[in-house]
Amino acid sequence: MSIQPKTGLLVISRHTESEWNLLGKWTGLTDVSLTEKGHKEARMVGELLKEIKFDVAYVSEQKRTHQTLEGILAGANYPDVMKQVRGAVNERDYGELTGKNKWEVQTEIGDEAFKGIRRGWDYPVPGGETLKDVHARVVPFFETELLPRLQAGENVLLVAHGNSIRALIKHLEDIHEDEIANVEMGFGQILLYHVDPEGKVIKKEIRQIDTTPPKA
Repeated sequence: MSIQPKTGLLVISRHTESEWNLLGKWTGLTDVSLTEKGHKEARMVGELLKEIKFDVAYVSEQKRTHQTLEGILAGANYPDVMKQVRGAVNERDYGELTGKNKWEVQTEIGDEAFKGIRRGWDYPVPGGETLKDVHARVVPFFETELLPRLQAGENVLLVAHGNSIRALIKHLEDIHEDEIANVEMGFGQILLYHVDPEGKVIKKEIRQIDTTPPKA
């Protein structure tokens, strides 16, 4: 009887609600903490991943991903897992927009420019990065660090940010740059990519926690 090669599993979670998410501010590289709701939802994410044993977890340099990982491990009742910190999956640098309220900026610059900044592929931001720039650092990280682990059949957890995850989704699913504006990584969403020994994604799953605030 032949032994089937083991597939790897890449599980991707966005960090849960941060203090600046709550305030509607562009956070970028600013190192803010999770809200109480964010801590609770991180544990809820973990509860959806209890059956998976991870070989390694990767986080960005921002503490909101570290706090989310801690919550996930607590919710899943995991022992500590090997943690790797990588700047390649940091959130997008929003340059001069950092700290500004998104909805006030939308009023100032109009809907078209606002959508270009938030969702566009190569829409310039003064002093900051485009999604194309983020893609240029995320993909080599995936190819050199994550992919070999997945090809070896490991289970890898990545806790990152909306834009670094969108850049990785573009690569994993071969999404054209004209279509990337339609790709969103929502809060509470978990992506699971099954990867074969050749490095090909053979299955994608989506899990979702309920992020609706409780009624008063």
